[in-house]
Amino acid sequence: MPIPIANRGAPRSWLLAATLAALPLLAHAEPLPLSQALTRALWADPTRLAFTARQDAAHAAERQANRKPNPTLGLEVEDFAGTGAYGLIDRTQATVSYQQVEERGGKRQARAAVARGEAAVAKARREVAVLDLLHEVELAWIDAAAAESRTRVAQERLVLAERTATEVGRRVRAARDPLFAGARAQAQLAEARLALDQAKAEAEAARRRLSAYWDGGGDFEIDPRWIEDLAPADGLAAAPAPVDLAVGETERAAAEARIALEKAKAVQDPTWRAGVRYLNDGGDVAFVVGGSIPLARHDTNQDAIARARAERTAAEADLAATRTLTERRIARLQASLAIRASEARRLEAEILPAQAQTVDLVRDGFNRGGFSYLDVIEAQKALIDTKTRRLAVLAAFQRDRAELARLTGEHAALIPSETAR
Repeated sequence: MPIPIANRGAPRSWLLAATLAALPLLAHAEPLPLSQALTRALWADPTRLAFTARQDAAHAAERQANRKPNPTLGLEVEDFAGTGAYGLIDRTQATVSYQQVEERGGKRQARAAVARGEAAVAKARREVAVLDLLHEVELAWIDAAAAESRTRVAQERLVLAERTATEVGRRVRAARDPLFAGARAQAQLAEARLALDQAKAEAEAARRRLSAYWDGGGDFEIDPRWIEDLAPADGLAAAPAPVDLAVGETERAAAEARIALEKAKAVQDPTWRAGVRYLNDGGDVAFVVGGSIPLARHDTNQDAIARARAERTAAEADLAATRTLTERRIARLQASLAIRASEARRLEAEILPAQAQTVDLVRDGFNRGGFSYLDVIEAQKALIDTKTRRLAVLAAFQRDRAELARLTGEHAALIPSETAR
């Protein structure tokens, strides 16, 4: 983004402010860009390992859901003991059988589909969590950039206070102003130095809060010109992020899979059995076959099916609500961006040049004896207050832009490949 260039007829203090704003950039030619900060935070995300483990668990659940029921090996001994003719072990009959449940209605495929659906929901929620993390990092970046800009304003305030203290001191020594005027100017100078030290400390703390996302230190610089970018206010409203909508879409698909599973459970599964029977009294062997099937008399699983359908309806309603509410928030943010950008541009183009010119005129008049030192201090205070106000507007604009970026999924391309759908 280009550095704002003052008009040829701009006041001297306005040119001084622009020069002060450019000095830190000369000392740090390569500040840390936002994209690199986001990438560092992603790779240092402590939740990545937990998601990988949950992803492995989801794949294992899908494989398990696709397994067939285990067969059953049975042993049955009849006529082992009794009365009369059955009192001897010679009449014993032993049967060894093998039985298998036959799943009908597509239960196995339905279970696997449910497992895949739950894995897709988990992945979509993970992507949302990644975008939320990027949003947090971007907000921290904005705070650091705003703190750096406030440091520059504090530097300019100190320069103005030093010049005023010098001029007032010269007039006091020449007995043109009372002694308390010099004391007042020195107090203003001390306040400006304190404000600069505080601004530097806040900027350092903001950088450390930002670097905490990748366990780094605050030994980097941020280009404060970044906060001046008002171009997003002129863009068109974007659509809601597909990542956010994917949560509702996968939940709806998972609900569809659960409906299919509950319907499959309503189909009764027969159990087939085959075996060999040994007749002890004659030494003969006979083959035995049979089967059984539950009677759907009391439990037809209809309530479970109704519950799954209600969950699908809820997922569809949540998806529609997410889309509507997100579109409303996007429209609100677009309007807010336009308002804040207009205010910042007018402050820069209309108010600040006039106040800077006022400072120059009042100082010239003060040196000629036409104004008091209070007039100089008041004019300088008005200029610094307007600059501070403009920075607050710019910071609010960038926070709104970051929220808009979150809602539209602007940084979705940075999602690590292991979570990308």
